Order: sequence, then C-alpha cells, then structure tokens
Amino acid sequence: MSPVFTQQSVGDEAHLVDQQEHSYSESHAKKSGAITTQNLTFHYPNCEPVLDNVSLFVHKGQRIGIIGHNGCGKTTLFMLLCGVLSPTAGEIFLLDQPVKPGEFRPEVAMLFQDPDDQLFSPTVREDIAFGPQNMGLDPEATTARVNKALAITGTDFLADRTPHHLSGGEKQMVAIAGLLAMHPEVVLLDEPTASLDMRTRRRLISFLQRSAETMLISSHDLEFVLEVCDRVILVDNGQIIADGDPLDIMGDQALMEEHGLEKPHSLIPHVRPHHRRLSVASRSPESHVNTIDHAIDFEKLGTTKSETTKTEAKRGQIKNEQR
Repeated sequence: MSPVFTQQSVGDEAHLVDQQEHSYSESHAKKSGAITTQNLTFHYPNCEPVLDNVSLFVHKGQRIGIIGHNGCGKTTLFMLLCGVLSPTAGEIFLLDQPVKPGEFRPEVAMLFQDPDDQLFSPTVREDIAFGPQNMGLDPEATTARVNKALAITGTDFLADRTPHHLSGGEKQMVAIAGLLAMHPEVVLLDEPTASLDMRTRRRLISFLQRSAETMLISSHDLEFVLEVCDRVILVDNGQIIADGDPLDIMGDQALMEEHGLEKPHSLIPHVRPHHRRLSVASRSPESHVNTIDHAIDFEKLGTTKSETTKTEAKRGQIKNEQR
C-alpha cells in the first residue's frame, strides 16, 4: 500500500488523495470502523491549534503507529480519543458511538507515557483489579481477569509487590496488564517502550504481534513501530502528513527529514566499517598497555614543529606524553 499524502506535503497535488481511503462519513464508521474522527481540531486558549482538521478512519484489528517529532499532537490525539479532552471542533466515533468527554468507556484503554501516572494501589494485584471492579464485575470475575492479565504479560511474580518499588520496565508491563484486565477493544499506547530494557521490549513486541485488539501506538522508537504496526501515520504541526505502509513512509528519507525524523537504521543499507583492530601480539604482556601514535603535522597549523602525541591507557588511567 502506497502512502496517502495530504495537502500539507504535496501542495497543489492534494486533489490526488485517494478519496476511498479517506471516506470518513458517520455511516461508514458505523459499518466497520473502530475509530473515526471528522475534521477534529483542538487548541488551548490563545494558542495555535495542537490538532488541525484531522480526519482519520481506523479499521478494527489494525495496529497503527503514530509518528512525529515532540509536540506534533500525538498525545493530544490520544487524550481526545479516550475522552480526557474535549475537541474544539469536529467529531470522534469509537466503535459506532460518539465519544463524550468525561464518559467512562471500558472499550478503550490508554497507556500513559509515565506508568507512575496510572499506578496507585498498594499492590500490583490490587492495581490491576481496579479497572474490572469499576466496571461492576463481581470478585470472582475480577480475580479471573487479574490472573489472566498477570499471566499474559509475564508479571505474575510481581502480583504482591508494591508498584512504586518496581523497575521502570516492570511498571510499564504492570500498567499494560491493568489495561488488558478491562478487555478493551481499542488500546492506545503512548511511548510504550520508553522505560523498557531490550529483553522486556522484545517480550512486548512478541505480545503485541499476537494481540487482536485495535491499537494506536505513539512512539519515537521507529524500529519498534516497524516490527509491530501494519500502518503508519506521520503527524506534523497537528496535521496528518502521510498515511500508509510503514516501509513506504519510514523508508522515505526525504519525507522523514523534512518533518524532523530520521529514517530507521534498519532501513539504511549498511556498509561494513573498516575498524582498525589491535592485534593480541602487539600488546605488551607485562604492562597490558594499548598504545596509539597520532602524527600531527604542525606545519599545517602554522608552526614548524612536527610532533607525535602518544596516548597510553592502562587500567582505566589515561596519560598523555609528548615527544
């Protein structure tokens, strides 16, 4: 699927946008959509719009990466979708129903950038149980959901720990377990890999790849987005710049750089660097000192002196000698 570019990225060619891809009528949303926004705009008082006339259609089961530099409107979009903020203009539909600010919708769950913003109970088990309890589930059903969420996320060994005594990665996975215990149909993940080590990050990738929920994922971790998402939306200055296949959009270096991003490293053809390696034979067995001589031509610097600087590194100490 080729990326669909908006007026902000192609100017006079905006009329070439695929109209079928961007059909955001309410009737369409009520047939098959998980999320639909129509001309969504939001701005704080006396400020420029954070989101400006954003129209978006998300099919059920899609995993969509929302990318863009800091301050482009990604987190604000998520806050609007889950009803935390009220739009200045436009409409939002979630699973066929309009989103009303402040209304509790268990069908949608959001992971905040900082897990400390949503972990507050004395134990992990109690924290995960908070959502199901507020949905009116009885104790038996709540316990079943908590145990399943703990098992799915691999956090069962943390069940009786205090959330704020956990590592950043453990907190993140516990927060995700709390979302899953509510059985949401739409999941909004804001920077989900920010606190994760490489092993936990890999476990999260594997988990998300197996998940059936509709997901919107805002992330600066573009390699993560490549592995998890089947669609990418590039946002800049509160507007959708490009919408389409992750490889098509993130592989376009000119497009990425124009909007303050870098092409993912895995999409750049690699040239093996020619590293100088110090052979074992050249190392002194007595002192284990690695020596590198740097010839400096001082004539080029406006002097007549030629000098060699020797740098020696021994047992974590650095000595500079001139000869």
